[in-house]
Amino acid sequence: MKADFSAIRSLCLLRLSAIGDVCHAVAMVQAIQKHYPDLAITWVIGKVEYQLLKHLPGIKFVVFDKSKGWRSYTQLRSELNGQHFDVLLHMQIALRATIASLMIKARVRVGFDKARAKEGQWLVTNHAVEPIAEPHVLDGFMGFAKAIGVNDLTPSWHIPVPQSDSDFAAQLIGDGKVMVICAAASKAERNWLPERYAAAADYAISQGFKVMLCGGPTVLEKNLADVIQSHSQHTFDNQVGKTSLTQLLALLKQASFVLAPDTGPLHMAVTQGTPVIGLYAHSNPGRTGPYYYRDYTVSIYHEVIAQQVDGLVKWGKRAKGEHLMAMIETDDVIQSMKKLIAERA
Repeated sequence: MKADFSAIRSLCLLRLSAIGDVCHAVAMVQAIQKHYPDLAITWVIGKVEYQLLKHLPGIKFVVFDKSKGWRSYTQLRSELNGQHFDVLLHMQIALRATIASLMIKARVRVGFDKARAKEGQWLVTNHAVEPIAEPHVLDGFMGFAKAIGVNDLTPSWHIPVPQSDSDFAAQLIGDGKVMVICAAASKAERNWLPERYAAAADYAISQGFKVMLCGGPTVLEKNLADVIQSHSQHTFDNQVGKTSLTQLLALLKQASFVLAPDTGPLHMAVTQGTPVIGLYAHSNPGRTGPYYYRDYTVSIYHEVIAQQVDGLVKWGKRAKGEHLMAMIETDDVIQSMKKLIAERA
């Protein structure tokens, strides 16, 4: 379908989750705002993700609470009743997103290209982004901005936080150098070994850094932080489960650098211009790594996937195994820390 986007006045963005992905989507939507400064934008977003992005300028948010089951769809339809958008950017490949899109009325419905449009997405769209070979997730998202006529696709971010959160972070960070460890991923198998986190933290402290542990309020994350602390020769500032998402964002902004596996806070740090050492085993860091800091990534993904797959490896293929992260050696992480510290001194 040939579409003219030069005169669009309203746009709906459908991207519900997760934290890392909505961080990528912010760069895309702000590129659109720069190109179309008068465009009215509505973002249908997940409940947790909204808590991070609710202060974004120029965006009307509609929260989709998947915990309500089928009622979440009727609530979405009710909230959007009477609205008809010029464009829908359908940016989530999931059956619940495909169903949710049926509640959104739009003249042009943009989805992924044929190779990436799954979970029935192609059934509810009438325009596709250009195919792109082996993209980072963020670059794949930028294809939606390009599809509606945006030319400057250079990622940048402006995610406001309340001044009280910035003050909170400044008080905790202080004047010295701080390494933040966000140790827990959404799945335990993607977490590095606690004794190795502790060893990396002890090295950072030997180089004059304060170490802060950050993360969410789950039992898994709190327990992991406690075990990391138990293996260390020093005492850390343990903020796990003690911060809101915007407070965490403020802490990441003021940190010297961040150590994390493939998890949301890793991408939050990127949005704040804070260097990240990412730890990867299950997913390709070329696709999901910290966008501007992939040179510091410590990854054994390519070695593992070569053992698991004969022949051509699909770009989004995940490696399988509960103990892959144990293949990441402490010395390799410390070498990456040395590189980052030397380059950022």
